Amino acid sequence: MANTIPIRRLGLVVGGGPAPGINGVISAVSIEALNRGIDVIGIEDGYKWLANGETMKALDAGITNFAVRNSSHLLHLSVDGVKQIYSRGGSILGTSRTNPSKNPEDMARVIDVIKRLEIDALVSIGGDDTAYSASQVYKYVQEAGGYLRVAHVPKTIDNDLPLPGSTPTFGFETARHYGVTSVRNLAEDARTTSRWYIVVCMGRAAGHLALGIGKAAAATLTIIPEEFGLDADGKPNKITIKRLCDILVGSIIKREANGKRYGVIVLAEGLIESVKDELKVILEKTHGRYGNYETDAFGHLRLGEIEFGKLIRELLTERLLKAKEPEPADLPRLHDLLNVDVKPYGLKVTFIDLDLGYVLRCADPIPFDAEYTRDLGYSAVKFLLSDAAAKYGAVIGFNQGVMEPTPFKKMINPKTKRMKTRLVNVAGEGYEVATRYMIRLEKHDFKEAETVRELAAVANRTPEEFRGEFEYLV
Repeated sequence: MANTIPIRRLGLVVGGGPAPGINGVISAVSIEALNRGIDVIGIEDGYKWLANGETMKALDAGITNFAVRNSSHLLHLSVDGVKQIYSRGGSILGTSRTNPSKNPEDMARVIDVIKRLEIDALVSIGGDDTAYSASQVYKYVQEAGGYLRVAHVPKTIDNDLPLPGSTPTFGFETARHYGVTSVRNLAEDARTTSRWYIVVCMGRAAGHLALGIGKAAAATLTIIPEEFGLDADGKPNKITIKRLCDILVGSIIKREANGKRYGVIVLAEGLIESVKDELKVILEKTHGRYGNYETDAFGHLRLGEIEFGKLIRELLTERLLKAKEPEPADLPRLHDLLNVDVKPYGLKVTFIDLDLGYVLRCADPIPFDAEYTRDLGYSAVKFLLSDAAAKYGAVIGFNQGVMEPTPFKKMINPKTKRMKTRLVNVAGEGYEVATRYMIRLEKHDFKEAETVRELAAVANRTPEEFRGEFEYLV
């Protein structure tokens, strides 16, 4: 491979949330680089210590031995040290959401360390925010007349990055695998104990993980933000919390009519964004009962800080059985905050809510991701040693099994500072099949008068009332 300016030292940095397979990339990058005579330095906890100046302080204090962990937060990587980690979850380098591009002084400190260490190639592992940070590091070095080759390996269990050939992001398949096991177990528990589980699944704006888990685990119902259509900016439409709850109540009533008093509902966490205007009001008025409305260093709503499942559980309980007195007593009723009249259906249903996501992020990778991350790590080094890497920084991907590095400029929107979100294609057969096996109110449920009467009887409504409340959904 042509290489006009040899790479002498390569830096490895991990940013964003964990995903199964990070260690596989670290292992593959390190082994391939070391085999080519390139020194490899792992940077701990993303850009955190570089940006806040701690690493430079350690270097100024004379620390030059990176073979052991110390206050420099740098680690020399060796073949013996990384050859077995490919099968382990987590990240031996840690990770963080530090955004050095947010503050010019932070970025300057990052660049100073890179120059001080004479790092001339950087492999960044992370999602779209980390990709943007890597692109800015590349840009700053180039504008300063320096030399740095940059490759970004895309990572997220959300599977929402627009990779070539519709290939998944690493970590997604492992997260789905273990998520399916969890939901299948919950489904059996629901059947055994006659209760309903409400599972809020990670995935940010996209519903890939929720749908992938719900479909493969045969969940009773899976709701993703994409099913409500997209706005002019290509983002899922906003909906009301009432509409979401009506869909869930309709599914429960239909199951009751079929003699089934149990089920599992999977909700994509992206629905939080779809209802965030109403949700913000509820969070403010209920004084932290359902979490807090916070943003991270990149300006994204911290979805994990919101107890969405708990909120939906209590809303459904109000709707189905009886509006309880708020606890504490000075809190308003949820439906009052939504300006929705509650006429309970008289159904006694037990709900259990839980979040599914954090438990998946550091799972040991399944064979798919173990193999995939080895390909990605090797290919990142291959790209860095190519002539193309002297011209642009790139996101590493594959198309039909062939490496396809895509320049940062093509992948990242300069206005949003993010990659375009890859959403679930609800027009495709994959989504069509998923919905065919869900239990939810459909058009045919309202065509036969007898069916409507049966559903209305379960809901303690007249057929006319039932149509008035639910037919708009279909």
